[in-house]
Amino acid sequence: MDRDTAEPDADALPGPNAEKWVQFHGEHAAPSEYSHEFVWDITAEADGPFVTDVDGNVLLDFTCHIGAAPLGYNNEKMLDKFEEFDLVEPMKIAGQDMYFGAGPDPESSSLPGSSHLMARLTEVSSHYDMDTVFLSNSGAEAVENAMKITYDRNPTAKYGFAFADSFHGRTLGTLSVTRSNEVYTRHYPEIAGIRTVPFCDGCGGADSCDCGFFTGEGSQLRNALQPEGGHLNPDEVGFVVVEPIQGVGGYRFPSESFMAEVGDVCETYDIPLIVDEIQSGVGRTGEMWAADHYPIEPDVIASAKGLRVGATISRSDVFPAESNRLGSTFGGGDILASMQGVFTLEAIEEHDLLDNATERGRQATELLADGSPDHVVDVRGEGLMLAVEFDAADRRDAVVEESLKRGLLTLGCGTKTIRLLPPLDATEREIELGIGIFTDAVEAAGRASRVA
Repeated sequence: MDRDTAEPDADALPGPNAEKWVQFHGEHAAPSEYSHEFVWDITAEADGPFVTDVDGNVLLDFTCHIGAAPLGYNNEKMLDKFEEFDLVEPMKIAGQDMYFGAGPDPESSSLPGSSHLMARLTEVSSHYDMDTVFLSNSGAEAVENAMKITYDRNPTAKYGFAFADSFHGRTLGTLSVTRSNEVYTRHYPEIAGIRTVPFCDGCGGADSCDCGFFTGEGSQLRNALQPEGGHLNPDEVGFVVVEPIQGVGGYRFPSESFMAEVGDVCETYDIPLIVDEIQSGVGRTGEMWAADHYPIEPDVIASAKGLRVGATISRSDVFPAESNRLGSTFGGGDILASMQGVFTLEAIEEHDLLDNATERGRQATELLADGSPDHVVDVRGEGLMLAVEFDAADRRDAVVEESLKRGLLTLGCGTKTIRLLPPLDATEREIELGIGIFTDAVEAAGRASRVA
């Protein structure tokens, strides 16, 4: 496949082979969320955003596996780094309770592992004075561990703060701070003491707040704390956890005043601020961390997806001193994933992908905003973390379907929003091609609704 000339070429989806794979998969798989009945043929041609399914359809993937494949498929920026290595067995070890290396010392090793990944993560987080990392298997575990270490830091902690429409994971702990859809949390017990306050996206601050976060006398977060007249002792608050840009909740981008207030409250009362960068981190927004766009100083960063492993990043004084507080249960010991994480960070630096994400994101938002029909309520984005909001959920769903018919993979989020996540190295041609297909899908969905 020539990435420079490839284009989507898709018949009716799913095709007959995909239907067989989906049926086979469903015979033993527990119920879960599937965005499309798209079955990637891992033996067929694929490059960057272009991928072939088991029926030979070529699709343009603007989901990047919800950001978990930040460079798309078979990207030479990654594959070239793997060619020289002979893989070993086992590829996964018992979390961080074991060591592995290659060669006489870390500096001369040609095979990066978890130790190198942690070193690179502290480098890209050094502006927050972060020097310590715990690797895990998933984003939920990264957030779970973030909550654990902040609770451990404060033995008197009884409370934590989360934000409306948030999504932080599917473990019982992270479900306790998830507020995006009750279907995720129903029937499950919660950690006691979690308080919820509004998330401001587009609010003008205390003088023009329509989201409820700012009040006439401050903010709901600040007002809940003593001595601001609140009912909670700040010394008993273990953490505030926030997505710098909300993902599942609808790709909601916070206002500067909101983030400044959250940061100031946490600093004033010495409350650890956890930023959930599972979707927004690792260069997706044109900065290494989405938090870098805002006036906050996070104490803990939770990362995964694009990093290929889960990672809880903080300062050594935030992590517990006792070695048995964190262990192999939530410890990431995936040798291959550690290599992928290192190579991803290297590719972002070596190929200037933060700048590329910024430029291509600007191109995409301009194309999306140009002549948008009335039923497009909003076009927003930061880097290549893009969102198009519609006037109704069924309109959004129709556009996802029309996009798929044309060979473009997209994803819904929130109640009526589509998220677009091109690879971080997307080219000008690929953005123009993908947004053109998406625009055609929007127009087709609009015509269909008028006929109906």
